[in-house]
Amino acid sequence: MTHIGGYPPKYNPPVKKELTAHPPQLFICGHSHILKILFDDQLQCLHMNPGAAGNQGWHQIRTLIRFTVDGKDMKDCEVIELGKR
Repeated sequence: MTHIGGYPPKYNPPVKKELTAHPPQLFICGHSHILKILFDDQLQCLHMNPGAAGNQGWHQIRTLIRFTVDGKDMKDCEVIELGKR
């Protein structure tokens, strides 16, 4: 998990180096304020950006993600909207 990580395949260079050396099953990052959940086929890794839950920034709706980690499985993913900022 990191603040500024980028998205598949355009990761932040130091992040990409770490992800390539030690591929995780789940990578969580933020910074863009755009909620995205996607699978990186190259790294075989689930990528999550929960969006933004704060009152500052250019996002219009505050969002978060709730999910369950069950061993190696990520499941029961919910996108939750908290309303306007």
